[in-house]
Amino acid sequence: MSTATPTRTTLLGPGDAGLFASVLPGVFDGPTRPELIREFLEDPRHHMAVALEDGRIVGFASAVHYLHPDKGPELWINEVGVAPTHRRQGLARRLLRALFRKGRELGCFQAWVLTDRDNAPARALYRSTGVPAGALEPMLYTIRLDGAE
Repeated sequence: MSTATPTRTTLLGPGDAGLFASVLPGVFDGPTRPELIREFLEDPRHHMAVALEDGRIVGFASAVHYLHPDKGPELWINEVGVAPTHRRQGLARRLLRALFRKGRELGCFQAWVLTDRDNAPARALYRSTGVPAGALEPMLYTIRLDGAE
């Protein structure tokens, strides 16, 4: 029987940078940086939902509230990560739903997310939130901006 407190999900705000002092391995791609955490959390168009257990971040999903002159507001899901020890428990779906609620509060008419075609776990996650199995498969190009001309 686990002695851990139940995992809860919450949206972060500008005063929540201290939560990043305890993050389980495998949640983020690499070490988090305090200056970027503060900048992210202070930007009103950036949103992050986290899963917390015993004061530790065990999962997250991040999004950007995107505006464009000829469209309504949209929510762009940037990334979802859950510690390997906490996967397959529905946390990623709960985190996405928290971001979807925030997007609706902001008047977003849709959410967007991209993943690699061979990322079967991510594709299953997105289908579990209502994305049809035959969803569009757009192409994504990564263009380096650090000196490439």
